[in-house]
Amino acid sequence: MSGKRQRISGWGGVPEAETELHRPERIAELVGLARAGEARIPRGLGRAYGDAAFLGGGRTVLLERLDRLLAIEEEGDEVFVRAEAGTRLDRLIDAVLPRGLFPAVVPGTAEVTLGGMVAADVHGKNHHRDGAVSNHVPELGLIGPDGARHTISARAQDELFWSTFGGMGLTGFIEWVRLRLVRVPSAYFSVDLERSPDLSTSLARFTDDDDAYGFSVSWIDCLARGSSLGRGVLMRGNWLPAEDLPAKLRDEPYRVARKPLEPRVPLMPPVSLVNPLTMRAFNEAFYRKHPRKRAGVVQGYSDFFFPLDWVRDWNRIYGPGGFQQYQFVVPFETAEAALVQVLERISAAGVASFLAVLKQMGPGQPRARLSFPQPGVILALDLPHRGVETDALLEELDRRVLEHGGRLYLAKDARMSAATFRAMYPELPAWQEVKAKIDPEGRFVSDLARRLELMP
Repeated sequence: MSGKRQRISGWGGVPEAETELHRPERIAELVGLARAGEARIPRGLGRAYGDAAFLGGGRTVLLERLDRLLAIEEEGDEVFVRAEAGTRLDRLIDAVLPRGLFPAVVPGTAEVTLGGMVAADVHGKNHHRDGAVSNHVPELGLIGPDGARHTISARAQDELFWSTFGGMGLTGFIEWVRLRLVRVPSAYFSVDLERSPDLSTSLARFTDDDDAYGFSVSWIDCLARGSSLGRGVLMRGNWLPAEDLPAKLRDEPYRVARKPLEPRVPLMPPVSLVNPLTMRAFNEAFYRKHPRKRAGVVQGYSDFFFPLDWVRDWNRIYGPGGFQQYQFVVPFETAEAALVQVLERISAAGVASFLAVLKQMGPGQPRARLSFPQPGVILALDLPHRGVETDALLEELDRRVLEHGGRLYLAKDARMSAATFRAMYPELPAWQEVKAKIDPEGRFVSDLARRLELMP
């Protein structure tokens, strides 16, 4: 069984490696790949930013063609969808939203697969209230490294079940996912916008009136300095009842008109288009274009949840050098001190970030030992990759995040050291015990797993 050899990378463009690509179209082929002796790792749509979803010198198995929607099941007041792991989130939404249903948790892009969402235990703008996707998947199908097919849940093979959330595809091929859906009154949000002049205000506003909003996020100007450090725009919203929609939308409350022309970054520019000059201008314009305060702005779900998806291949603006997303969570108690240190260092370094987002997090899943969420505040930054200069800056930030009790997100990481990872994820040995039982020969491995020494 041979595949196509190709050089690939994650969404950030760095690092990259040559791997043997396989694209099975039937579950039987997937079982065959699991039973084969070669090392391998599953891959969804390649939206992990670093090296989590490819294996240099080994096999990378694309699950994108295993995308059947299997069933929609009602249990009392709850509704679940069962779909193959390669099912795209955007297509799932297209299938269920006309019925007034929506996934309970979605990340910041709809261009991901259900299997990838489980492997990364994704979170969304409602984590502080609804948790990560692991809170909404009661069971899933897993093809183990020996080719055996398992249905696992919190009651059946619970250690393997919880180790799969945040396990970055290292426990086997996720075959299907049973995902909780929520009933929504329309496809639109009522969004309250508010500018905040500095970081302290941004953090305080997260908790003010928090019970009134199901979803919240804040954009941050990471180049602002002095008294404006951490200034931003807070965006908080709730699903909008159909009767409150503008008149022209009420007849079809679950229909969101597609944009007539979806822009695309056509080619990779020779150099990064993201630099302090362009980003300072962008940040100033973005901050000023928003009102000081406005309530009840009507937005379609895709504009609210997935604002970057409307520009195809936006990662190309960073040029051939690529970029790195630096996403970390720090506890509430130390959040402001940690964020001030990181933002001051980023600003002093003159490093431009196209994306800088704050979110608050609720409790994590204690048994999902490699899952990222923990109570606190998240900051996500997209930074152009400038080789050793960027690596040195981020290693310095790693130390500061660790000192404040925080940790980095594996789905976004491309360069953290194994020592830093072990300090940030002290429950790694417990996860490794489960990994050793299900995969004693270490057949499921990725470049990320090698770099962070995740294998038992």
